[in-house]
Amino acid sequence: SKAPVVPPPRFALQLLRAGRCLLLVELTTGQPFQSRDPSYLLLKDMLRAAGLPDSPQIIGEPVRWPLLVRGQMDQGPEAARDFVQGFVGARLEDEPCACLWLIGLPSMKYAGEADAESYHRELQIEGLGTAWALPGLELLMDEPERKADVWKAMRRLMTRWKSIDE
Repeated sequence: SKAPVVPPPRFALQLLRAGRCLLLVELTTGQPFQSRDPSYLLLKDMLRAAGLPDSPQIIGEPVRWPLLVRGQMDQGPEAARDFVQGFVGARLEDEPCACLWLIGLPSMKYAGEADAESYHRELQIEGLGTAWALPGLELLMDEPERKADVWKAMRRLMTRWKSIDE
């Protein structure tokens, strides 16, 4: 009997760099960030609070899944995870980072193999190093009471990316 076919997950992720951190951010609408987006403004606030540059550098096009490919490539959850981890891993080889922020469940799931239980936690991901799992920007805007946990975790983790002399 053949294994049941799992429909491909659907998500869009944008990779950004801010100082010594890389950020893999869920794009809820699938559209790239615009400078006036409330979610992007929230991200800038979070970076400022973290002591990081608040104009992050956008790295490449958003990763959109399923990929637009012809033919019978497997686009199930495992293929998605291999692809996302490979994509982030390649950027880390270009320039290592002190901490990878995984913002939103798809980032956590496909880069870090984590679920909502891992919000605010520090993760060690084979091949990708230290990561920090966070609720998505839309979720933080819809449920602002979640921000307190984010700030608390951030204060605990800041030593990862702030150098001693700052």
